[in-house]
Amino acid sequence: MTAREIVKKRLDHEGTDVTPFTIAFEGGLYQRLTEYYKDGDWQAKKLRQFMCGYLNADTMMWRPIDDVYSTDGLGSLWRMDKKPWHLQKPVLPEPTMKGYDFPGPEKFVENTLAHKKEAVARYEADGEHYRCINMGWGIFEHSWIARGFENALTDMALEGDFYAELTSRLTDIYIEMLKACADVPADAYLFGDDWGDQRGVIMGAETWRKFIKPCQARIYAEVHRQGKKALQHSCGSISEIYDDLIEIGMDCHESVQPEAHNMAPEYIKPRWGKKLSFWGCLGSQSVLTHGSCAEIRAEILRLAELFREDGGYILAPAKELFDEMPTEKAVTVVETLAELNG
Repeated sequence: MTAREIVKKRLDHEGTDVTPFTIAFEGGLYQRLTEYYKDGDWQAKKLRQFMCGYLNADTMMWRPIDDVYSTDGLGSLWRMDKKPWHLQKPVLPEPTMKGYDFPGPEKFVENTLAHKKEAVARYEADGEHYRCINMGWGIFEHSWIARGFENALTDMALEGDFYAELTSRLTDIYIEMLKACADVPADAYLFGDDWGDQRGVIMGAETWRKFIKPCQARIYAEVHRQGKKALQHSCGSISEIYDDLIEIGMDCHESVQPEAHNMAPEYIKPRWGKKLSFWGCLGSQSVLTHGSCAEIRAEILRLAELFREDGGYILAPAKELFDEMPTEKAVTVVETLAELNG
């Protein structure tokens, strides 16, 4: 079976003998692994690639001002010399559109189309991998990009009409970008939007249902109209809104962090595993940080076995493997994944 066929089966809740996985490495760790294996092509030789994403329909559209500052597609100012990037000045300092020329969808669609032809050719030439279109930052994230994080949360509580208008306009942009990608021969869209922290949904489940759920429902409806899957990234604990996400059409939750509240695979799989797929579950805050090599190996094998019969799972660390990880632990991850699919 091709990698694409394996991932399709898994996302359709069918078991496969091969466990699909994804993994990423920070640059320093990747270099140490290259030195360890004494082979610049070690990753391609050791680890099967299951997914590809040749089109990034990016709404950020960074425009550098100098070596430190850049603006995004909405016009907010960022410091790019910090890790992570720091929002320096949101484009909407007050909860009003007055005096702001809200960008139309055509600006973002044009940016997407500039990369589309090359991406389509690469998708069509690739018969091996599961094909995603990466949509980047999401509706909630763009609302705080425009307003600032604290302001956006305050708007939800005190300026509901304004916040609803802001998120609706942002969703209009997303819908038009999706329509522009309708003929791209991809299998899925991967969306990003961090709704959760370690404890639960950041703005509260009811507030999320009021403002964000209607936007996501429109987005997922367009995805399914195209016959594609809706894969959604969110950090943190969001199991309290899983029923809502299933209702509106989310197919897979990416970056499942097992240490967050009610996000352990043993908790989420029996409750939602028949209707929702999970991507992640290998704990970046637990076993990968504090476990021994033997414990890391055992956890990877345990996760593979947990989902082997009925699918609904792509194995991955909740985050990329960081530079701080000891080389021997990273080698354990690589060798165990290679063994799983050897």
